[in-house]
Amino acid sequence: MYFCRVKKIISIFFLTIYLFSTTQAVELLKLPVIFQHYHEHKMLDKDMTFLAFLDMHYMHGSPHDADYDRDMQLPFKTCAHPIIAIASYVAPVPISIAVPKVFYVEKKQHLIYNTIGYSFNYHSSVWQPPRAC
Repeated sequence: MYFCRVKKIISIFFLTIYLFSTTQAVELLKLPVIFQHYHEHKMLDKDMTFLAFLDMHYMHGSPHDADYDRDMQLPFKTCAHPIIAIASYVAPVPISIAVPKVFYVEKKQHLIYNTIGYSFNYHSSVWQPPRAC
């Protein structure tokens, strides 16, 4: 039971790291900035609603006004592609497997009885009676 829970936590951890490094999910970490910036605008204009704030910052481009640098800190205002996602494709190197050719050399071992000058009759003549020439 304990290991299933640990596996689940580790899986969620690695999934989160993967999503934040390869997608624009890292922009979600900037959500507190949007509420702080809305509060700054609310102090200047008491009648501004949150939807009017979103309309001003996201629907009409990025006008160069007094707080342009602060506007660019808002989520999804700048394009920041993760380097890992851009450089992750590497062309595969073709793999060639070379099977070495094996040559079998048949080595003939010459037996003694097949050589010239050797005869089976010589040994068998020992058991024969003597002959008169």
